[in-house]
Amino acid sequence: MRIDIISAVPEVFGDFFTKSIVGRAVEKRLAEIHVHNLRDYGVNKHKQVDDYPFGGGSGMVLMIEPIDRCLQEIPKKGRSEVIFLSPDGELFDQPMANRLSSSKDQIIMLCGHYKGVDERVREHLVDREISLGDFVLSGGELPAAMISDAIIRLLPGVLGDETSALTDSFQDGLVAPPVYTRPSDYKGWTVPDVLLSGHQKKIDDWKEEKAIERTRKRRPKNL
Repeated sequence: MRIDIISAVPEVFGDFFTKSIVGRAVEKRLAEIHVHNLRDYGVNKHKQVDDYPFGGGSGMVLMIEPIDRCLQEIPKKGRSEVIFLSPDGELFDQPMANRLSSSKDQIIMLCGHYKGVDERVREHLVDREISLGDFVLSGGELPAAMISDAIIRLLPGVLGDETSALTDSFQDGLVAPPVYTRPSDYKGWTVPDVLLSGHQKKIDDWKEEKAIERTRKRRPKNL
């Protein structure tokens, strides 16, 4: 999968895409990530990418011209989708991550910044708008990194254990059950006996029961 990210402040990403699971996926060529500096496509000698809004109001607005220029320069790969990251977009969740990872060859993410983008970008240049929640960040860079991570870890061959992603929270609509590891007794805090029993059917039943119990408490709308 190819992921392209358009940002007015690309330095925010630092070395995020070279570390951990995402970094290993890039090394194994299971994913490729390209971050594009919007200012390289800015207008006039100052490489301007934002301007004051027509009609007045506070804040600056990302201009359509640099964004359109950048989008035209990005090579398209197979089934691609252009996504604008915005607080009022469709809420991102695990099912959406599953669909994007399995149905797209390329995802292009435009990071919002300042007061937003010229509305014509939303009307004519993007296919979908996505939000991480009903709150406002300084820009779309953090959501872009998080969405990239959520999608890349689902690609075949990325995780060492292919079944690991299938047992993550929300894959079946439930919150994941509690997990434990060694030591089995720490300061008198013990691991549930059933997990040490070796009886797989009882263990599976316990996990399902705890997942439902935790979901009922933390995400009741899922039940």
